[in-house]
Amino acid sequence: MLAPVKLSAQEEYGIRCLLQLARHDESVTVGEVGAKEGLGEPYVAKLLRVLRQGGLVESIRGKHGGYRLARPAEEIRMSEVIAALGSELYCANDFCERFAGDRSVCVHSSECSLRSLWEGIHGVVHLLLERCTLAQLASSEHDMRSWVAAQLAQISAELSAPKSPKPRGCSLPTHHS
Repeated sequence: MLAPVKLSAQEEYGIRCLLQLARHDESVTVGEVGAKEGLGEPYVAKLLRVLRQGGLVESIRGKHGGYRLARPAEEIRMSEVIAALGSELYCANDFCERFAGDRSVCVHSSECSLRSLWEGIHGVVHLLLERCTLAQLASSEHDMRSWVAAQLAQISAELSAPKSPKPRGCSLPTHHS
């Protein structure tokens, strides 16, 4: 069995809060989101504040106030959500420095098959997150499994499709008369 992808608590619970908003037409209070997700109100408030700063939700003041999505769920990409809540799953910029052991740069920095694996996995995950909207994620588990399977098949086909050679200039010698 595969180990689960490790998301931060902020990413996991932030996505769950967004799903609560996506499933309601009206604004939802912090207390309502907390009750549905089993989270304390202060933590939900913090998550919704982060999501508001990321431009994904807006707060509504007044008697019927609360939070709602800033845009339709069909327009919110999961890649945006992850970016607002945390960071990239894999960051090539500092990978070799973060895992350098007792050196300033990893001993494998010039030849690293592990880095290639992580970059490939990150690429596929990023494509899935870029293609997936909050509306799709708000569907049933069965529908989401089917969508993911179809996307993985499409990505696999895209990655294995022969690449057409880049056009090159003519290398034949020219003759002047």
